[in-house]
Amino acid sequence: MSIFRSLGPAVGHTPPAEALRNGFGAFAALVVIAVFVLSPLVDLSTGLFLIAPFGATSVLLFAVPNSPLAQPWSVVVGNTLAAIVGVAACLWIPDPTLRIAVAVGGAIVVTILARAVHPPAGAVAMVAAMSPETVEAMGFTFALTPVAAGSLALVATAAVYARLTGRRYPFRQFNEPNTHGTDEPGALERIGLGEAELTAILERYRQSFNLGVEDLARLIGAAELQAASHEVGPLTAADIMSRDLITVGPGTPLVEVAELFRRHRFTSLPVVAEDGRFLGVIFQIHLISRVREDALRLDRRFVAAMRRLLDPARRQPVRAGDIMSSAGARVAPDAPLTVLLPLLAEGEADAVPVIEDDRIVGIVTRTDAVAAMARLSMRRP
Repeated sequence: MSIFRSLGPAVGHTPPAEALRNGFGAFAALVVIAVFVLSPLVDLSTGLFLIAPFGATSVLLFAVPNSPLAQPWSVVVGNTLAAIVGVAACLWIPDPTLRIAVAVGGAIVVTILARAVHPPAGAVAMVAAMSPETVEAMGFTFALTPVAAGSLALVATAAVYARLTGRRYPFRQFNEPNTHGTDEPGALERIGLGEAELTAILERYRQSFNLGVEDLARLIGAAELQAASHEVGPLTAADIMSRDLITVGPGTPLVEVAELFRRHRFTSLPVVAEDGRFLGVIFQIHLISRVREDALRLDRRFVAAMRRLLDPARRQPVRAGDIMSSAGARVAPDAPLTVLLPLLAEGEADAVPVIEDDRIVGIVTRTDAVAAMARLSMRRP
């Protein structure tokens, strides 16, 4: 039975929307580089234009963009070096079988030494080795166009598409500033191991081609949280959330929103429709940011702008629906504490709405989570 299980899928389920996002990204990228990049640069009479390895590169860039094999250095340098090796083999080795084998084997050696392993690079070398007439006409310019130019265009398109669709590519480096703009690792990545130690772990288990240092840090942090859940018990959002909520409607003037923040000392206010449906959340930072924008646009004097913004007699007053966030994290009442902690620790929000049947039934703030953890620690023997 285990043999049959080993022949099944090795990856988890992917939502259909994400699959469509990935597929459309590859489609758009190939159209862009064909029409706007390669057509003006490549002599179409050579027959090498959109080479087949670009399809494999697109799979990595859009389906598994976090893989070290899909990062810009690996894509551009790997494909280009492989093209150079393939052209050299095609020019200097007459036997077809031998030159193809030498091209692919040589590409593997060179890309490993250059720390630019990219699986489609092997196919790039093979394409060159199998196209003696084209290589004779183009020579080593094949490595520049279409290979280097096309690879660079694919990487650029993937980066733009990731940003437009709310993803990240290239992946975040280990020492890159966190969400707060400081150089300290994020809360879930403060695991007591440095970049060199994490790199050594990946090399020891021969996983440096499959996993980045940043991803390893996140996985270790997530595993520690999951292990901690075995000790803290099955606490859920319903157990720790605040239930007596103050809410506002989307048409509530900002002056009333500001007064509610002041009176109750909240850091967030849920926005609900007249029928009770949850619409979004206003965080204090949204209010401050909007005031600052008006200060810069209307008057350099912050206080004067604040008066304008909160004036109920303003011709087009800003209302709650104009500044609320509707795309933030939200959870169900049965969401475990281990799901909430990463959202509160790493996210930009300091509160997570608890939603049931499209209605808000509570909200979990950082204060709620800290209080729950404190109570649990006091109960331990």
